[in-house]
Amino acid sequence: MNDHRRLGRELDLFDTDPLMGAGLPYWLPDGAIVRHTLEEYVREAERAAGYRHVYSPVLGKRELYEISGHWDHYGDDMFPPMELGAEQVILRPSLCPHHALIYRSRSHSYRELPLRIAELGGMYRSELSGVLGGLTRVRSIQLNDAHIFCTLDQAVEEARAALALIGRAYADLGISAARYRLSLPGEGGKYVADPELWSRATALLREVLDGSGIAYEEAEGEAAFYGPKIDVQIVDRAGREATLSTVQIDFHQPERFDLHYIGADGAKHRPVMVHRSVIGSVERAVAHLIEEHGGAFPGWLAPVQLVVLPVSEAQEKAAADLVRRASEAGLRAEVSGEGSLGARIRAARLVPYQAVIGEREAADGLVALRLRDGRRPQALDAGELLRRIGERVAARGTELWA
Repeated sequence: MNDHRRLGRELDLFDTDPLMGAGLPYWLPDGAIVRHTLEEYVREAERAAGYRHVYSPVLGKRELYEISGHWDHYGDDMFPPMELGAEQVILRPSLCPHHALIYRSRSHSYRELPLRIAELGGMYRSELSGVLGGLTRVRSIQLNDAHIFCTLDQAVEEARAALALIGRAYADLGISAARYRLSLPGEGGKYVADPELWSRATALLREVLDGSGIAYEEAEGEAAFYGPKIDVQIVDRAGREATLSTVQIDFHQPERFDLHYIGADGAKHRPVMVHRSVIGSVERAVAHLIEEHGGAFPGWLAPVQLVVLPVSEAQEKAAADLVRRASEAGLRAEVSGEGSLGARIRAARLVPYQAVIGEREAADGLVALRLRDGRRPQALDAGELLRRIGERVAARGTELWA
């Protein structure tokens, strides 16, 4: 079984230390490459979809979370306040209150809407020690989050576009959704008491799902405290289900923060706030990728994309030259020259592209290519090899060779 905790340590991707604390993993160089590449992919996809990126602090005054409702409805999952003089500040459990303040800081016209604000930002959850595990349940979370401020007429289309963005990302990452869930409120007092807002938001999300042709299930008791949501569920190799991506339509926080825009009639109107997360927490996304691919990441995401294998010392200069050219072309490449060729090939089994340079290849200026899936395309000159690998990396997706 591809347990990401075992593979993460075996492949030197991440680890933990009791002095840092439970639920606070650190990322080793190869894991940091995967994380950074994934984050940049998401930022690029969001920019192309019209999002503008912001940064906001991981701390907020207690009053901020009292206004948003987190303090009353989500307090058990928050770290206790820290005293700073006469003020109390808290490690944030969510990014949405901060984005509401960013929106509120400037006046907005209906012509600016939809306004799409995105951030890959840190947040913190006071998880109990018994539920912590690997990267799937942590206390320090890097969240891919975004909030779209729009008119009521724009909300369904914006939520539908967010679902499409999630679908494209899953295809590029080589993962799939197990099911889609419309998460509704259940019994108890953890939910905001406003039946009309719940009814309106639920009706809009049903319209989003029905219009997208997506089969879904409804689940009571799984909603956010402020509104219903669409959850994209994944299942790991052990059969455990979790939420990776979400889309929500929120009428509650625009009201709590008194958000508005100036309409065509010159009057103030309340925007709708669409929450969406393409890959959810980076930690959970990487955990799922490790397990789904067994550490053999898609070529564009792999920590090392090309390993160059000189057959003997005589080819080491040619191998070093190929690595230099690959690095200049933006590829992550390294030479493997210690041990027998067979042992080096086995050690590099998770690397997407293996370039073997023997005496004949060096004499002819060629490279013998081995793909991770066992295929062996014809020998190519170095320039053509790097061009074709670069094309596959730039195209993203899971195909190694055209």
